[in-house]
Amino acid sequence: MRTSRPRRRPAAPAQLTLDSARKPTGRGGWRPGAGRPRGRKTCSHDARPRVTTRAPFHVTLRIVRDLPSLRGSAPVAIIRDLIAHSHTDTFRIVDYCVLGSHVHLLVEADSSDDLSSAMRTFGARLARRLNRQLGRTGQLLAERYHARRLKTPREVRNVLRYILLNARHHAAERGQRLARGWVDPASSAIWFDGWRDPEHLDRAAYWIAQLLRVPRPTSPPRSWLCTTGWRKHGLLSIDDCPGRARAP
Repeated sequence: MRTSRPRRRPAAPAQLTLDSARKPTGRGGWRPGAGRPRGRKTCSHDARPRVTTRAPFHVTLRIVRDLPSLRGSAPVAIIRDLIAHSHTDTFRIVDYCVLGSHVHLLVEADSSDDLSSAMRTFGARLARRLNRQLGRTGQLLAERYHARRLKTPREVRNVLRYILLNARHHAAERGQRLARGWVDPASSAIWFDGWRDPEHLDRAAYWIAQLLRVPRPTSPPRSWLCTTGWRKHGLLSIDDCPGRARAP
């Protein structure tokens, strides 16, 4: 007959001393030579400096349907004032255009986070002030803003042409012919300094004279693409029309 062995009682737990604990066991834990090397310089664990790219973006904001046009004098004035108070050290609105249901912006931001933060703030302020002006509540922006980063001088020039001359494009689609020297009062065209023919500007128009007395709402650009790069492909013509052959 087989007899079972008596079970051994587990040893009573004992607290280890520091000397006995600092012995390699091969099963993890302390081992000699572990930890940060001593006696020589190692990689810094301080916060990394921020990379400032000052990248330009083409941003579009759209409002919900069935609202009055944004090109009325009151909405345009509200948007112009918001633009003037939106600039920071890391975010700037360089040019803009207000259309019936959306707004085009050319902005510079030091990073994607700076762009996102600034546009959230701008969108919230825009909704609050336009809702108050329209006497309504609820959602104003139809969707999250759309942003496209511009990487080449030609891309920046094309976006500037599109934003500043967009009203001429839509007028041509309606079969309307605008006068020479006309610029869009719902845009930053008045303060734009990249016109090839600034002498064509119709300064006799009363609304142009009024706008010229308004402090410039946009910020001077800082990026190479927006200051120098795009000009390598030629300045813009006041009487040009996007979507058609360029004015001579």
